[in-house]
Amino acid sequence: MLPCRSLPLSILLLLLVVAEAGLCVAVTTQLHGGFRGCAVRDFSFVAQKPGCRNLRIETEACWGRCHTWEKPLPEPPYVQRHHRVCSYGRTRYLTVRLPGCQPHVSPLYPYPLALQCHCTVCSTQETECETF
Repeated sequence: MLPCRSLPLSILLLLLVVAEAGLCVAVTTQLHGGFRGCAVRDFSFVAQKPGCRNLRIETEACWGRCHTWEKPLPEPPYVQRHHRVCSYGRTRYLTVRLPGCQPHVSPLYPYPLALQCHCTVCSTQETECETF
């Protein structure tokens, strides 16, 4: 029988980090379903406007998961960030006529149709952005 030896602490920590990284990759792969990128996809929503009845609209929208990361830094700003979101590259605006509008309300309702999508820095001009 071999004598029982303790592994150096540095090797134990390395094994723990490798095991944790493997678990993280497995969970990330399951959550993302193997797709990372940005694409045009069918989208349905309810158009609402005060003074008109609602109307369900079928269109094309951008959808996807973009590469994003954060890395801690020892000096200010203490974090290096790379956050991208799936956003519209090219769009065409269409207009529908909402039903049952009151006489003083325009029945016209414009909405975007995605023609091309891409991963980019979030712009509040066309996207609801969270503060990074």
